[in-house]
Amino acid sequence: MKLGSIDRRLLTVLLIVFVNMLGSSLILPILPLYAQRQFQMSPQTIALLVSSFFAAQFLVGPYLGQLSDRYGRIPVLVISQIGTVLSFVMIAFAPNTAWLFVARILDGITGGNIIVAQAYITDVTPREKRTESLGYIFAAFGLGFMFGPALGGVLAAAYGIRVPFLLAAFAALVVVVMTWRLLDETLTPEQRIAARQRRGGSITPRAVLRNGPLLAVLGIAFVGQFSLGMLQSTFALYGEEVLFQNYSEDATNIGVGLLLAAVGAAQFFTQTWLLRRLLKRYPETWLVVAGTALRALGSFIFAVITSPWLGPFGSIFFATGIGIMMPPLQSLATTTVDDEERGGVLGLYQSSINLSTIFSTALGGLFFQISPTLPYWLGGIVSLLVVIPAMGLVRWRHKQPAHGK
Repeated sequence: MKLGSIDRRLLTVLLIVFVNMLGSSLILPILPLYAQRQFQMSPQTIALLVSSFFAAQFLVGPYLGQLSDRYGRIPVLVISQIGTVLSFVMIAFAPNTAWLFVARILDGITGGNIIVAQAYITDVTPREKRTESLGYIFAAFGLGFMFGPALGGVLAAAYGIRVPFLLAAFAALVVVVMTWRLLDETLTPEQRIAARQRRGGSITPRAVLRNGPLLAVLGIAFVGQFSLGMLQSTFALYGEEVLFQNYSEDATNIGVGLLLAAVGAAQFFTQTWLLRRLLKRYPETWLVVAGTALRALGSFIFAVITSPWLGPFGSIFFATGIGIMMPPLQSLATTTVDDEERGGVLGLYQSSINLSTIFSTALGGLFFQISPTLPYWLGGIVSLLVVIPAMGLVRWRHKQPAHGK
């Protein structure tokens, strides 16, 4: 990736996504343990706490994308990030379990910042570069994920378990200022007026059902996301129960954070180096197939290991699979509708992801109580199932003129 050849607006959005992900990932290894230790929440309730965020995002995701089409990317980015700031502060000073749920739901309702950032990226890049540019979004994700979880674990061990939430709130506040001061609006007033006059545009349930390629992409995203949701809701508890069962609480916090950091490092490498080279040799649809297989392998590794020293192998394969699969899927989604509907279709895509995450995170706690490794066995199995519809998408894309370009 040559920084000099990248649009200044793209670099700014990537920096914003990095800071946003750094703040959000600070709390990943801490939130389940915080809920368990401070509020005596059961694994099932913790899983519901995690899924409440995605449930809220599922309900409002398409509307936030469409709002950004109608009123501009910048206002929606700023408002959504302010909600994230408030939610992290509420978690840090939560007096009870209900307060935690309110905070996570608030963050979900206003959590359209990534959806709108992705729409912004598609605004400033041509179609043939869209997968690569969306890959940079995941690279920024990975870089933030590489440092955030480890930093959160270290801060919790050194200064107390509430400190990471306050630092995450500060990082989100920095993003608000960066968005307001550094980004220019990409949609002209005429484009926004036209979007408002469409009364919701073509992104309706009936239109989606009639759009076979889009329906296939959404289905693959939904099923493929299931394994990630299982990991998100149980990984900290899995680490404490299986990989770090004979370690201290502080060592567990740091160890879980480092394993999640390995996910971020692998994702960063995939997006900044590997994906660009694969795109030159293979169609996007074949990368979706390969990515789902690698993600399944990562899940199965977590299902069979018992030593933390083998954990990085699961992290690397899992993250590489995500990195290879997700940007091509998002790019394919934006090519199934008119350019004027990009924000709406990305919101719909994200809602498909969130709906899958709702089910997987809610069920993760139940499966974890049956067996700490069951979520990872099931996650690997459903990832393999995604290969079947992905092959159908390969055949569809092959029939398109010039392979859809």
